[in-house]
Amino acid sequence: MIVIVDYGMGNLRSVEKGFERFGFDVKVTDDPNEVKNADKLVLPGVGAFRDAMDGLRQRELLGPIADYIQSGKPFLGICLGLQLLFSKGYEDGEHEGLGIIPGKVVRFKFSENGTKERLKIPHMGWNQISFLKEDNPLLKNVPCNAYMYFVHSYYVCPEDKCVVATETDYGVRFTSMVWHKNIFATQFHPEKSQQYGLAILKNFGNL
Repeated sequence: MIVIVDYGMGNLRSVEKGFERFGFDVKVTDDPNEVKNADKLVLPGVGAFRDAMDGLRQRELLGPIADYIQSGKPFLGICLGLQLLFSKGYEDGEHEGLGIIPGKVVRFKFSENGTKERLKIPHMGWNQISFLKEDNPLLKNVPCNAYMYFVHSYYVCPEDKCVVATETDYGVRFTSMVWHKNIFATQFHPEKSQQYGLAILKNFGNL
């Protein structure tokens, strides 16, 4: 059973449909016990960092998510679900994240990096991912430099670069996927990324 965490943010149905396409059993829930005892856990999300943490806290899901990840079973974070894994987010102030991966979540600031391009924020649309780890099981049958679909104004900065699985260029070169032990998380939306994004969901379901 693949459990998708419902904390009041994100298009949960599109993620659910992505897994159902391959015949996986999927359940969307905000029940702490079901989250903690899932076979595989997915934390999706679109929106503000602080609101997401408030949603998880109000539903008493912070501990169960941490306990689940500690168990060593497969975990997938998507977009905001990647960012929430980190220590701190800097959207409308400084806010504590789950603290699973040391690092911070910061906003694109093209005026400060010397780029001559007038790039829009949020970063929205198709962009390429370049592999830093060739043996990533979620990237089986996904070519390096495949295009994925992004919608975000903030990106993660891991303290330990060894967790970075893919990077993407958008004014700056940023982390677009992390992989550490049982933790996989993407800044892009695999459920919206057609053939190769759906391959990532299939690979996760088959872990």
